[in-house]
Amino acid sequence: MRFTKMQGAGNDYVYVNCFDEPMPDDPAALARRISDRHFGVGGDGLILICPSRKADARMRMFNADGSEAEMCGNGVRCVAKYVFDHGIARNQTLRIETGNGVLTLELELDDNTQKVRRVRVDMGRPILDPSRIPTTLPGNPVVNAELDLGDDRLPVTCVSMGNPHCVTFVDEPTDRWVLGVGPRIETDPHFPKRVNAEFVQVLSRGEVRMRVWERGSGETLACGTGACAVCVAGTLTGRTDRNVLVHLTGGDLQLHWAEDDHVYMTGPAVEVFSGQWEG
Repeated sequence: MRFTKMQGAGNDYVYVNCFDEPMPDDPAALARRISDRHFGVGGDGLILICPSRKADARMRMFNADGSEAEMCGNGVRCVAKYVFDHGIARNQTLRIETGNGVLTLELELDDNTQKVRRVRVDMGRPILDPSRIPTTLPGNPVVNAELDLGDDRLPVTCVSMGNPHCVTFVDEPTDRWVLGVGPRIETDPHFPKRVNAEFVQVLSRGEVRMRVWERGSGETLACGTGACAVCVAGTLTGRTDRNVLVHLTGGDLQLHWAEDDHVYMTGPAVEVFSGQWEG
């Protein structure tokens, strides 16, 4: 099976072109094997680029633990790059089908190579209804709600961008928060489908630093939907403006929660290498 390794702001996945390759019989099992950084290709998960009846391509995304996720903001940018650069569709505005509906992506090309360098994604409207996130925490929307973890009681804000996020603003996103508290938030019973946990330091009204513990993958270098959720949470709590630069461990993403209620995310998409999987 041919594969391509790609990354967006350090959020790396193994991509399979299912226009040319047969659909894996068990994508969840394949995701666990191929994502292993010691015995596989290595990555935060597996993304299948599939034909779609209503868009230029369809993205299916599996975390490193094999669980299928609804959306991946960094992943969908890389899917758009692959679709354009490999000739599946040569439009500079693409439509990609995801578990959160069909998204529109605008491609920025490198002047020299005419390959995709950055992508702007219309991530759609944030979901704030707690039953749809889903979470059982109080409030509608859930803004600065107290999450009782026993030793820690945190004011959290919950947002879905097609997948669930729990945002906590902290003085500094240290290992104590991300590696210690993150896994506890992910599996807390207030989140019946588990949750991604973001820890955010506000630098100014237009700039934040963020680390993330991702549902099913652990800490990753970036999370696009998480950055979108942080932009929304910052606005809802009065900490940031609606246009914010998010510094992640793997790079920067520009977010804008626009007046049409859609969140727009702009960031890089990079092809790293391709190979043949014999596993």
